[in-house]
Amino acid sequence: QVQLVESGGGSVQAGGSLRLSCVCSGSGYTVSSHFMAWFRQAPGKEREGVAAISPGDSSTYYADSVKGRFTISQDKAKNTVYLQMNSLKPEDAAMYYCSLTSAFEGRLAPLTAGRYNYWGQGTQVTVSS
Repeated sequence: QVQLVESGGGSVQAGGSLRLSCVCSGSGYTVSSHFMAWFRQAPGKEREGVAAISPGDSSTYYADSVKGRFTISQDKAKNTVYLQMNSLKPEDAAMYYCSLTSAFEGRLAPLTAGRYNYWGQGTQVTVSS
């Protein structure tokens, strides 16, 4: 069974930065062999894909709303995925979730929640104006 544990959320002012981390554990589940992604969900809104990274060539995918501000990366030795968030805006405030799926499913639709099998508990990000 895979376990995803997020950390790094918090409260910042608009324009600030945060780095989220997601540690992946579980026999056979590695960030180097699975698609990893970050999703977010604000109250009253649907869960939306923010960023994803593929296994192998580490191709990255971003929602238009975060391109140029957020960066997803992975540390294979630590089996950890990161989301560096810069120039944060109030509309970025949400619960952020780390997720994992197979390389096949992720490549079909990297930022579609329905393609992901496993989810962390989430970490809250608050951005004040």
